[in-house]
Amino acid sequence: MTTRSSFSASRERRVGGNGQPQGLDKIAVGAAIRRAERHLAKTDPIMKRLIARHGHCPIAEREFQPFHTLANSIISQQLSTKAAATIKVRVGALVGVPFQIAKVLSTTPENLRGAGLSAAKARYIRELAAHVNDGRLDFGAIISLDDDAVIERLVIVPGIGRWTAEMFLLFSLKRLDVLAVGDAGLQRAARNLYGNQRKSAALLPRVAENWRPYRSIASWYLWRSLKA
Repeated sequence: MTTRSSFSASRERRVGGNGQPQGLDKIAVGAAIRRAERHLAKTDPIMKRLIARHGHCPIAEREFQPFHTLANSIISQQLSTKAAATIKVRVGALVGVPFQIAKVLSTTPENLRGAGLSAAKARYIRELAAHVNDGRLDFGAIISLDDDAVIERLVIVPGIGRWTAEMFLLFSLKRLDVLAVGDAGLQRAARNLYGNQRKSAALLPRVAENWRPYRSIASWYLWRSLKA
């Protein structure tokens, strides 16, 4: 995972009054995803079936809210979806939705813990806010970096590991060819769809070779298959 997505040349970098990028070109991303769906349907009969069943991949429609997205990922770590959702609502009541960097920095760790965060996660979210606030993490600058370079920038921040960085690439920067090989959901879906339930660490990366250069979009369909 060393290159940028195929639509990178048409990315739009817009910067708002707070110095943070406001978004990516949804039209260009959407067109690229439609191309990805056609490619996957042509090269993989299982993908063709999933695309027909679940419709278009909606990643292009996600708003670009990088701080909020990363902070939410930190909250979600090692929690059930329901528990994480409850805590996100409580944190949002303190710091706004989407989460506001200045409000996070002005909220005490004790108050964040009162919203349900562990001491470690409260520290991680405040560290993330500090990194963005003082420019150590510049979301506008990393838009143009390749995938590996983005990951290197993100994992410097306490509380952000490779999986969280890969989810940021896929859902925030909308990179088309990200494969999070360590994701338990993707591994389970690959076994269900391609492996006759056999456990093998090599299965996911092996079948994913057929999805290049659109492994992100294929991943979305694998995740979606688990909810069917």
